[in-house]
Amino acid sequence: MSVFSGIEPEKVFEFFEEICMIPHGSGNTRQLSDHLKAFAAERSLRVNQEPCGNIIIYKDATPGYEKSPAICLQGHMDMVCEKTSDSRHNFRKDPLPIAVMDDEVFSRNTTLGADDGIAVAMILAVLDSSELEHPALEAVFTIDEETGMEGAKLLNYDSLKARRVINLDSEDEGVFYISCAGGLRGNISLPVDMKEHTGIEYDVVISGLHGGHSGEMIDRYYANAIILMGRLLRFLQQRMKFRIIELSGGLMDNAIPREAGCHIQVSVENSTTFEQTISEFEEIIKNEYKANEKNLMIYCENLGESTARVLRNESTKRAMYLLTAVPDGVIKMCREKGQENLVQTSLNFGIMRLSEGRFTLEAGLRSSVSSEKHALSAKLKVIAEAVGAEYTEKANYPAWEYNEESELLPMLIRLYESSYGQSPVVKGIHAGLECGVIYKALKPVDIVSFGPTIKSAHTPKETLSISSTERTYRLLCDLLKELK
Repeated sequence: MSVFSGIEPEKVFEFFEEICMIPHGSGNTRQLSDHLKAFAAERSLRVNQEPCGNIIIYKDATPGYEKSPAICLQGHMDMVCEKTSDSRHNFRKDPLPIAVMDDEVFSRNTTLGADDGIAVAMILAVLDSSELEHPALEAVFTIDEETGMEGAKLLNYDSLKARRVINLDSEDEGVFYISCAGGLRGNISLPVDMKEHTGIEYDVVISGLHGGHSGEMIDRYYANAIILMGRLLRFLQQRMKFRIIELSGGLMDNAIPREAGCHIQVSVENSTTFEQTISEFEEIIKNEYKANEKNLMIYCENLGESTARVLRNESTKRAMYLLTAVPDGVIKMCREKGQENLVQTSLNFGIMRLSEGRFTLEAGLRSSVSSEKHALSAKLKVIAEAVGAEYTEKANYPAWEYNEESELLPMLIRLYESSYGQSPVVKGIHAGLECGVIYKALKPVDIVSFGPTIKSAHTPKETLSISSTERTYRLLCDLLKELK
């Protein structure tokens, strides 16, 4: 029996459950792409599956809407794959262990992928319906949004006639987004030297952090486990000698890392001081983040004597310099009237790895001002080159600028006020949306973005509100009906 038995809107959650049964992490969306292609074929809808896996499904206007301009409905297929440390879930092959409790849908110990699976499900429900009234539809499902808008960049925009776009990749009901930040990924790669060394080995893990989406949640000032690990190592360095065996943290550059770990060797005579220093640092950090990181903890286990490959002193200094010198979090807030609470520029170090011969850091940079994004990237390049590291940029995507002449926005506001009895919030968002790429490709184009309430996206605590999904789907259907 379906976990959504008796839950409305029935078709939306039927399609969402199908999506959850198909692995669709970033870089692994071909199976879902084929599923969407088959969906269209089963309903005799024209479909275009691009070589990269993007899907465009076309549906003719219903009677009376033939002369109305086409409308594009847009969402992305891929999801962020995060799980708890004790989860054995394999995102490459396992269906998501979804469940329902009261008004919330969640996945046990993994991300749910409601970002952006619920958008895909709502669009499929529209395409499936024989009762809804609407103009000609162009439904665009893109791959790999979460890793740099790759699908939107590869999309053949000549296949689209629509110059009105409804993006459904938003996570706060009652909030309509009309602009978004641009971004890029900055990668620092430091060559390191290692040697064999014997000492008392410790496993140290910083965990229990909130984490979350590095665009939407960066202004909540949650702790970044990678940055905290850098501070911990610096704190230790000022008190004793140690050797680094392993360093790791985070899974995605667009998720604030919840956990970071390292294996460290110290001398026998320093072992007691080492444990005391870890406890001292834990108390300092807990005090700093007592308002918003109540579950923060630092785990420290003595693994006994070991002989292992460790970083040489000079490599240790360079790696720690990087961890100490790089900026992180909110860099600048917007000062434009009405947007004072919007982050303008930010940076999140989401991945840290140490392998034989190389120490790497990966960051997600965002800004609604292109020049600031590139200036921040240039700063990382200077910091990296100061210690002989390489710096590279990739996954660069543009911002989406506000369209003062939008026809969709006032229509959407009117429908919302009529249904809800209150005004929506209209604002820009610091997260990157595919709207930026679409805006650049189709300009002039009229775009709005909205969606149901999703909490803690990009974390295993992610939830989707059932009642919010029902209202949001109804609003989408009402808007399509209005576009006559």
